Amino acid sequence: MAKEISYLGNTETSAVDTHADHILRNHVELRGPWAGWRLAGRELASPDGMRLSAERLRGIAWREEAEQRRDRARSRNEQRKAGHRGMVTLIRMPVRDWHAERFGSRAG
Repeated sequence: MAKEISYLGNTETSAVDTHADHILRNHVELRGPWAGWRLAGRELASPDGMRLSAERLRGIAWREEAEQRRDRARSRNEQRKAGHRGMVTLIRMPVRDWHAERFGSRAG
């Protein structure tokens, strides 16, 4: 067995064992904000045991980006509509009067 040495702050296992896990089982412990998460095979495993494939992560990222794009478009539309709050005038008149006004009373 290899003697205990520090490898990226991991003193529980030796560097040889950590490297063997990485090469043989693609088992990588993540650090920093990803502490507790790990790469296991072709998937990212959460501390709770949930596994996410690369395709699933791509889908989650795509949806997040699409929702942000939708929200930006909505806010642009709301800002544009806020500036166009003018008066609307509605005039109702019988078709006969419109026809006479448009074409004259002698037409037709």
